[in-house]
Amino acid sequence: MSGLVNTLVIIAVIALVVVRQCSAQRISGDRRWWVLPGVLAVMALREPGLVDPHHRIASAVVFGAEVVVGLVTGAGWAWTSRVWRAEDGSLWSKGTKATALVWAGGLALRAALYGVAVALDVHQGTPTLMAALAATLLIRQALLARRAAAISGPHARPVVGAEVRQEWKDRV
Repeated sequence: MSGLVNTLVIIAVIALVVVRQCSAQRISGDRRWWVLPGVLAVMALREPGLVDPHHRIASAVVFGAEVVVGLVTGAGWAWTSRVWRAEDGSLWSKGTKATALVWAGGLALRAALYGVAVALDVHQGTPTLMAALAATLLIRQALLARRAAAISGPHARPVVGAEVRQEWKDRV
């Protein structure tokens, strides 16, 4: 694919993720949470330019750091999201102000890594960004699925970091 198509895919995914993060989102029991990150990872890995051929070691180190930043950002995003069970028994999540801070920190770290790459004369293409975004989404979705699975019933104990609304019924 061309660089323009890759850039448009990245922008579309980020826009989708940010819009979904800012609004309450129902967590379904669907086991296909890994599909979008998987598609991004495949797109990134099949594109040339994942590693700069003129600076292989430095490029691999920067790429590894980018993936680690993506994993940490995704984990922070998942753990700072509010997860609760609605009165009808459905599970929901929504990003909080702390989630926005995690995103800002992740963007700042990515900008710093980009600066390091420029200083080392390492070329980073869109496949690097796509792979890091795939790592971010994969770990976020996996941790949210795990947190949701830990909330087993309408009267379950809250998961650490989660706020759970419970429905109390009067019994006669």
